[in-house]
Amino acid sequence: MAEDWQTQAERMVREQIETRSVRDQRVLEAMRSVPRHLFVPEAYRSEAYGDHPVPIGYGQTISQPFIVAYMTALLNVPPDGKVLEVGAGSGYQAAVLAHLAREVHAIERVPALAAAARRRLAALGLDNVTIHVGDGSLGLPEHAPFDGILVAAAAPDVPQALLAQLADGGRLVLPVGSRGSQRLERWTRHGDDFRREVLDLVAFVPLIGEQGWPSEAGT
Repeated sequence: MAEDWQTQAERMVREQIETRSVRDQRVLEAMRSVPRHLFVPEAYRSEAYGDHPVPIGYGQTISQPFIVAYMTALLNVPPDGKVLEVGAGSGYQAAVLAHLAREVHAIERVPALAAAARRRLAALGLDNVTIHVGDGSLGLPEHAPFDGILVAAAAPDVPQALLAQLADGGRLVLPVGSRGSQRLERWTRHGDDFRREVLDLVAFVPLIGEQGWPSEAGT
């Protein structure tokens, strides 16, 4: 790296995230604390702290820093909370969540990505994260309920299995819509009722699984 990663992370937070109205200090500190360049391929490390997604292989990307921070802030993770991430990718979002929650579970459908994410998280000493391989649209009922569920891939409809796995008061944050038009949504559980908030336009790779995009659609 041309300059130390802490300097680049601080600039990333100051110029890309704080200027776009993310004010949650716990989230900002988590974004400063995770060495983002370790979660992208060597060929893209010079772009790791840029204001854009970065390819990580297998048709997947690591999301733009602002989107990671924004979705994390919407989740409003309690320090003693248990969180599920769907679409672990390189492990970066899970690493950010690990600084905020007591327990993090993340699902990745590509075994090679899951294995690499485990290695990165272990090297950073983030032992409160477990990476699972499987169909993220089904969640992890054996570890439910979750205080927060963050989905880093787009689905045409909200997977009902994920809503069912929210704890009372828990939040689900995910992009919903067609390939060409998605909106970020936040669902909050109140007993058997769910409050839906429709937020910003976003662009994510598709969620592939039983309740997501058809498996033949690819990425």
